[in-house]
Amino acid sequence: MIAVKNITKRFGDITAVDDLSFEVQKGEIFGIVGPDGAGKSTLLRMMSGILLPGSGVVEINGENIQSNLYRIKENLAYMPQRFGLYEDLTVEENIFFFGRLFGVSKKEIKERIPALYDFSRLGPFKDRLAGKLSGGMKQKLGLACSLIHSPDLILLDEPTNGVDPVSRREFWKILYTLLGDGVTIVVSTAYLDEAERCNRVAMMDKGKFLRNGKPSDIKKTIGGVMLEIVTDNVWRAEEVMMKHLKNNNIIREGNSLKIFVSSGVKEKEAIKRILEKEKIHVSSVTIKVPTLENCFMEIVADNG
Repeated sequence: MIAVKNITKRFGDITAVDDLSFEVQKGEIFGIVGPDGAGKSTLLRMMSGILLPGSGVVEINGENIQSNLYRIKENLAYMPQRFGLYEDLTVEENIFFFGRLFGVSKKEIKERIPALYDFSRLGPFKDRLAGKLSGGMKQKLGLACSLIHSPDLILLDEPTNGVDPVSRREFWKILYTLLGDGVTIVVSTAYLDEAERCNRVAMMDKGKFLRNGKPSDIKKTIGGVMLEIVTDNVWRAEEVMMKHLKNNNIIREGNSLKIFVSSGVKEKEAIKRILEKEKIHVSSVTIKVPTLENCFMEIVADNG
């Protein structure tokens, strides 16, 4: 569906996207995860044709998006972080407005609206002004407006940023419904738990992909195991561990520390001895299955 070939984008001295190449397959959810400033929004803007790359090519279904922009846009939807809803129009008026912008007839819009209301649950609010909607409902309305012309490809730029957990979960249910209908979805997010839900995910930082693949495969690239150390003095324990394990990255979460080590068996006993010698009580040292977030922190630390 998408082939990105050696694209680069610079803004003055800042390289937002640095010589990226990757593919997105038809009918999958491809996630791009990374911190603020990683280059996610710039990448999606180039993939949508809104922003021209400094070098490189983006192809949609084998066609260069720069050469065939208007034809490609007929089957593409792009939803930026701040979707341009008209707050003085109602929910239904916004959908009609965006539908007409895409050249959809009024008759077709009327035929498609019930399906959009069905998955978004916006039907009871169709006469409410968009400006009076909650954050989660605004995002769902933005998605409905993006889908009114029945695109085959959807590009979503951090669609759940600032949205409550319940609305985030509902939004992802909608995405899986679209996936079942054969729609291809590219979504950027700063939430690592959302990246776990993607078919494939790219970990992005400083304009580059640090890893790219299935979440399970990315976890395997870390190597070794992850130890979780639960202690009554996590701050002091972290300080001590940083002195003794200089080549290991230590992640502090609540009252526990998480450390990637080579095997786990010898390290467990060694860590206990080190902390007990410093008179730090250790409740437990256990081997845990790392989350994608744990892996991302390890990968970013390894890449400086």
